[in-house]
Amino acid sequence: MDRLCINGGVPLHGEIAISGAKNAALPILCASLLTAEPLHLDNVPDLKDIETALRLLEQHGVQTTREGKESLTLSAHSIESLEAPYDLVKTMRASILVLGPLLARFGQARVSLPGGCAIGQRPVDQHISGLKALGAEISVEHGYVIAQAKRLRGAVIRTDMVTVTGTENLMMAATLAEGTTVLENAAREPEVVDLAELLIKMGARISGHGSDRIVIEGVPALHGAEHAIMADRIEAGSFLCAVAVAGGDIRLTGAAPKTMGATLSKLSQAGVAIESGPDWISAQMRGRPNAVDVRTHEYPGFATDMQAQFMAVNTVAQGTAIVVETIFENRFMHVQELIRLGADIEIDGHTAVVRGVPQLSGATLMATDLRASASLVIAGLAASGQTVVERIYHLDRGYSRMEKKLRQLGANIERVTG
Repeated sequence: MDRLCINGGVPLHGEIAISGAKNAALPILCASLLTAEPLHLDNVPDLKDIETALRLLEQHGVQTTREGKESLTLSAHSIESLEAPYDLVKTMRASILVLGPLLARFGQARVSLPGGCAIGQRPVDQHISGLKALGAEISVEHGYVIAQAKRLRGAVIRTDMVTVTGTENLMMAATLAEGTTVLENAAREPEVVDLAELLIKMGARISGHGSDRIVIEGVPALHGAEHAIMADRIEAGSFLCAVAVAGGDIRLTGAAPKTMGATLSKLSQAGVAIESGPDWISAQMRGRPNAVDVRTHEYPGFATDMQAQFMAVNTVAQGTAIVVETIFENRFMHVQELIRLGADIEIDGHTAVVRGVPQLSGATLMATDLRASASLVIAGLAASGQTVVERIYHLDRGYSRMEKKLRQLGANIERVTG
C-alpha cells in the first residue's frame, strides 16, 4: 500500500498547474447518459474517482475514448444496463448521480445506495423526494434505489437542506421532463454552475444557476457538446495552505480565483500575500501564519472541503483559532492525527479549538478521508523530521499525484510503494 514520506521545513518556490475539478467532472461525466450523441470533455482530472466513474459508465454501455491525458469522448448511444451495482457505487458516493439521467432518458433505473468517505451520512433522501415530485415511482429494496417513470413532469421542488449532488441530480433529470421545474433552496456552488453550462450547451433550457432558485424548462432530447471542466478550487486552496505553513512563494496556473473568495480571504487574514488574475494565483509567505477562525458553510461561504487544510495551517499559527464544522458530523477525524505531530487541538462537538505551536514534529500518520489526507500532507511540510502518511489511496481520489506537484515546488516528499 502506498504512503508518502515527507521531510518538512523546506520552503516552497515555483509554479504548478491546477487540474480540473473532481467535483465538477463527476456530475458532468454522468450527464453523458442524457444523450445518444458524443460528449467531448477537456481538462478532465486524472484521479481514482474519475476512473471509478468511467468504469461505472462503461458497465452501463457508455463508450469512453481517451484523447490525451486530460481529454475524452463519451458516447451513450447504446446503453446496455440501467443498473449501477454495489461493487462500483460503494467506493464513491457521487455514483448516485447516474440516477436522475437514467430515469429521465430511459424511464427507469436501479442504483445501489452509495458509499465513499466516512465523513458523514450525506443521505440520498433529498434526491428521492425530488424525483418523486417529478412523478417518479421510487422504492428502496435490498440496498438499491429502484425508480420508474414513463416521463418525468416538471414541478416546484424545495429541498429540506442545501445539497450539491441533490441539486445536480434533479437538474439533470429535469432537463428532459415535460414542463417547467423550479429548484428552490438549490446549491450555488461553482461546480453546479459548470454542470448547468454544459447542459445548456447540450440544448437544455436552464436559468438561475449560481443562485438558490434554478429554473429548468424541459426539452424532448439533448444533443452532444464540447466542454472544458472548470479548475479545481479545492486543489488550488490546498496548495495555498501548503505555502502558508511551509513559507516561500508559488504561482498557480489554470486556476479560477473568482470561485475561491472565502478561501482567499482567509488566507489573506492568515498573512499570505495573494495576487491573482483571471486564471492564475500567486502567493508569498514569510514567517508563521496568523490564527484564523473558520466556520464552514454552503457556497459562497467557507467550503467544508477546505476545513481540514486550514486546520493544518492553524496548528502552526500565532494565536488561537476556532474551527466550526456545520456540514458533516464526522469531519474532525484528522484531528487525532494532527495531535500526533504535536498540534494543540481540543474538540467540543462540532467545534475545534486550535492553539498554534511554533513547531510540529514528524510522525507516522493514517489518512482517514480525502481532505484529511491533504491536511496531513500540509502539516508534514511544517513538521521537523520525517512524517509518513499512510493509506493515501484516499488522497488519490481527489488529487492528481499531489506529491509530484509539491516536488515541483521544491518539497522533500516521495511516494513509497509496498
